[in-house]
Amino acid sequence: MAYDVSTHGPVANAAVEQGVDGQIAPHGTSSPLDVAFLSNREAVTEVFLIRHAHQVLDLNGPIGGFVDPPLSSLGIRQAELLGAALSDRKIDAVYTSPTQRAWGTATAIARHRRVEPVAIAGLGEVAMFRDAPQHLTSLEFMGSEAMETLRQRFISERCWDVYPYSESSAEFRRRVIAAIETMISDHAGGRVAVVCHGGVINAYVSRVIGSKFDVLFRPAHASINIVGSAAGVHSLYVLNDVHHLSTADGDFRSV
Repeated sequence: MAYDVSTHGPVANAAVEQGVDGQIAPHGTSSPLDVAFLSNREAVTEVFLIRHAHQVLDLNGPIGGFVDPPLSSLGIRQAELLGAALSDRKIDAVYTSPTQRAWGTATAIARHRRVEPVAIAGLGEVAMFRDAPQHLTSLEFMGSEAMETLRQRFISERCWDVYPYSESSAEFRRRVIAAIETMISDHAGGRVAVVCHGGVINAYVSRVIGSKFDVLFRPAHASINIVGSAAGVHSLYVLNDVHHLSTADGDFRSV
């Protein structure tokens, strides 16, 4: 007999899931899937990891110019759309990296709640070429051949440690994880918005899913990524959500 997946798929899937859970978890005991992915559980802390909106950045400029650029006009619009999209969500606190681009984005979220964002140094982006002369460009400091070698290594390894004169991958991960775990502890069972950077989001998401890469994916500007946490268990709920940046007035997405 032919099976119509489009008609019966969702119902059949639900029946299978109920059957499996019934076999694995009799008498109301949570199944391994429930525990591992925080399904049907109360008092889960939700962390909204949000990348800052688009910034003004001169890719050929000095190393120091990459540290704290302001939002661009596109970024200001993205931040407004992000704030509006989250305006009806219950959020207990808004944390942010101290940088201008993150603070401006966080302010657009916080103003709907009449609260002030809280800047946390541990949410700063990985310190690329931190120990290099900040008035030089990376090309002037390293040379074209060395920069191309580093570029190819990063494409292959996706690890911050390929770049010399920089914050190490281990150091970066430690401070990011410590900062976010503190927020989870302080807001157990609640929801926090954390406005930060692509590297920060990758560091924490990689920790949650056990990835070896420092850069697992490329978060878009003003994207929303959500992690749940309860009793030491972490689960990835949402990755790189940018639907709020596509409007009737235009598409404001960017990477």
